[in-house]
Amino acid sequence: MELADLSAAPDAELELETDEPRDLRATLGFVRRGRGDPSMLRFVGAGGAWVEVWRAQRTPEGTASLRLRVHRAVDGSTVVRAAAWGEGAEWSIHRVPALIGEHDDWTGLDARLDELADAGTTAAAALRRVRRRHRGLRLTSTALVLEAAVAGVLEQKVTGVEARRAWRTLVLQHGERAPGPAPEGLTVMPDAVGWRSIPDHDWHRAGVGPQRMATIRRVAAVANSLDRRLMSDRGGVVPDGAEAALRSIPGVGVWTAAEVLQRSHGAPDLLSIGDAHLPHVIGTWFTGDRLDDAGMVEVLAPYAGHRQRVVRLVTSEGVEVQRFGARATIEDHRRR
Repeated sequence: MELADLSAAPDAELELETDEPRDLRATLGFVRRGRGDPSMLRFVGAGGAWVEVWRAQRTPEGTASLRLRVHRAVDGSTVVRAAAWGEGAEWSIHRVPALIGEHDDWTGLDARLDELADAGTTAAAALRRVRRRHRGLRLTSTALVLEAAVAGVLEQKVTGVEARRAWRTLVLQHGERAPGPAPEGLTVMPDAVGWRSIPDHDWHRAGVGPQRMATIRRVAAVANSLDRRLMSDRGGVVPDGAEAALRSIPGVGVWTAAEVLQRSHGAPDLLSIGDAHLPHVIGTWFTGDRLDDAGMVEVLAPYAGHRQRVVRLVTSEGVEVQRFGARATIEDHRRR
């Protein structure tokens, strides 16, 4: 895919420089729904000298195309240049620092890892080494609750392949082209009314059953009130009652609420309780054995306040977990 023609001047711009590395692939990959996600495209420069990410965003002020480009200088410093087009450009640029994790403070976890490692805790010493290898990783905070909620519900009780396929299908079919000189294919997801208006047969063709369809419609029905109640300009700050507000929507449970707030608010300590694979990944990394939710909570207890950061570090290592039993069947409902 070719880079966009940038002859059109951005509606808003921002430049950030930091002495710390910034890994956009690791940070924003958490909100990218697979390589075929039409709402987020990524390009890498020759030799990895720069990384460019385009995001199509449905903001409270309108649609926006956001381009983020990271340059790594010889002296080790990092420059992030952001440009945005569309009605939501100013909103998007204002929240770039939170999006790339500038507000995500890892000093507390670093101190805890040093303390535990110096006391002889093997896992903490290993985590500290992982942290050094992934200094550019941060927790992103999109401030876009509906986006995270729709994608989260699509992932309920299905394989990742099925969820990503459904997201891609529905966004391409019912979204709109991203504004400005965006790369071909960059698409803004539907608004709340659009999600509620998708006909039943399109949900079915996308492989989304009646329960998830109904839950997304319920989430979309209260999207505006959720935004007002949960909006935060700073990543990592989860408003009081945020989980309860999400879980008050029928079909949104503890797992989905956590998945939403991890992305919309960069929640640093919130765990995805009820995940089919995460306890096994954490267990394999910490103990060599598979764990359940209770076991995962127990092994992560020494890192209270930073448990989601620890999860991101562990999963960044690509831990392989031995699987038992039959593989989940990926069903294709599109031609039924």
